[in-house]
Amino acid sequence: MGRIAMLALFVAMCCADRAVAEETANTNQSERGKAMKEVRKRAAHRRRRMIMNNDGNDCRRTDPSAPKTPDTFLKQRTSPLASSHVDAIFYCTGVFNLYKHNTIEGELHKRWEGEWTWELVEQGRDCLQIMIDFGHEHDMEVFWSMRMNDTHDSSIPQLFCQWKEDHPEYLMGKKGDTFSHGAGRWSAVNYALPEVRDKVFRLLKDVATRYDVDGLELDFFRHPVYFKPQMTGDPVTQEHCDMMTELLRRVRTMTEAAALKRGRPLLIAARVPDSLGYSKAIGLDLIRWLEEDLIDMLVVSGYFHLEPWEEMVKVGHQYDVPVYPCLSDSRVQKGGAAKLRKSLECFRARAMNVWHSGADGLYMFNYFNPAGPIWRELGDSAALQKQDKVYFACVRNPRVAGRWLAGGERYLRLPGLCAERPMNLKPGERRTVTLSVGEDVSASRAEGLVLELTLRLEVTGLADAQDVALKCNGTPLENGELADGWLQFALSPEQIIKGVNRFDIGIRADNEATVVLNDLLLWVRYKKQA
Repeated sequence: MGRIAMLALFVAMCCADRAVAEETANTNQSERGKAMKEVRKRAAHRRRRMIMNNDGNDCRRTDPSAPKTPDTFLKQRTSPLASSHVDAIFYCTGVFNLYKHNTIEGELHKRWEGEWTWELVEQGRDCLQIMIDFGHEHDMEVFWSMRMNDTHDSSIPQLFCQWKEDHPEYLMGKKGDTFSHGAGRWSAVNYALPEVRDKVFRLLKDVATRYDVDGLELDFFRHPVYFKPQMTGDPVTQEHCDMMTELLRRVRTMTEAAALKRGRPLLIAARVPDSLGYSKAIGLDLIRWLEEDLIDMLVVSGYFHLEPWEEMVKVGHQYDVPVYPCLSDSRVQKGGAAKLRKSLECFRARAMNVWHSGADGLYMFNYFNPAGPIWRELGDSAALQKQDKVYFACVRNPRVAGRWLAGGERYLRLPGLCAERPMNLKPGERRTVTLSVGEDVSASRAEGLVLELTLRLEVTGLADAQDVALKCNGTPLENGELADGWLQFALSPEQIIKGVNRFDIGIRADNEATVVLNDLLLWVRYKKQA
């Protein structure tokens, strides 16, 4: 064989060896990817009785004499959770691009007077790392929560980052602009621009590749506006939805690569409106995300609650994705029961409805007292069964849905009755209000408990209790008492069912004026037999 032929054979053998090596490497990489996906799926279904969302303001309004240390930081909102039902902490370190962790892609937040979280960075161990270390020490997951379009900076100048200052063309508007919807938040970034989506991707990648977080939360509810047509009351298109979906694909690819590099999965959670229709109307194509395996956990709801929890639980479980309903402030400011909606008894009732829906756990937003009883009660449905509660036909203010999206209330599939959205009852007219009760009140008698059930209706314009004809699940109610604008009935456990209860309300035809129904609630009180 000549020298040229031998050289050609040698080159061919080398190329063949390299091709085999590359094929083997690709095969190994593919197999590792499949194995990691299986581990990710298992991790997604880990037990999470309660998830605490922490907005990262742990070091505001602290005792000025306390040392500025990790221990002081943790005591504010975290250390007492070690013996609670909290199995995961979703930790937010700031608003868009202005963060309190040691960010490389974003800007370090030093602007709050009396806020010293940034000093932890200078000490060498920032707030996010401290939280991760605490969580893992106590068998809690820690996710970094990114508020995908936080717009507090529309009204708080200290939160307006330099990146937005340098790129006003990336925003929905400018200071002083008014918009009919999107809550008028001019400082929101416009996700129709590739520069904005690239920025968001880099912010997420910065954390995913430098911190040992268990996952990333993409918080699309703080605040729920992403494309400019929404701001003016115009439709958000499928093209807009596809832009957001492509961003989710990039994030998933990035987190999968990061997971392989570190040897354990990196989950993606998304907090979205609890309605497929409302979500898509603001550019979030949830079904596509679920079909393409782009998210591992679904957190639903925030300022408003649109559908029975069962609906989104069913959607998530159809795609083997756990679902966590969010319990946050009611935003009902009017009426005699506004304060009661913030009570422990109300949170218990809301939690029971979540557990009854088949959800995988509870998600708490804007509740930061680590010593509060909710962290040690709401994650155990069996223990909740024997505790006092107050159920409302409507806990949250449904009108908030329309502030963000034109016609947002059209997606409401729940009773919207509250003082912010009262119901008029004309003489001779009958209306129906439903109320969900997530426990079997009649079963408690077998456990030696006595129940007191009290139905209360807040009414205006009613002169006599006898002017109302009221049925509970088809059974007429009698002996109502009217006092201080509240109509009250004592009920027996047999009259209330676990699930949806129906109240039919009518006003006598000869009543002289329209009656306004402002609220409907049910007290469930447990007492031991004497």
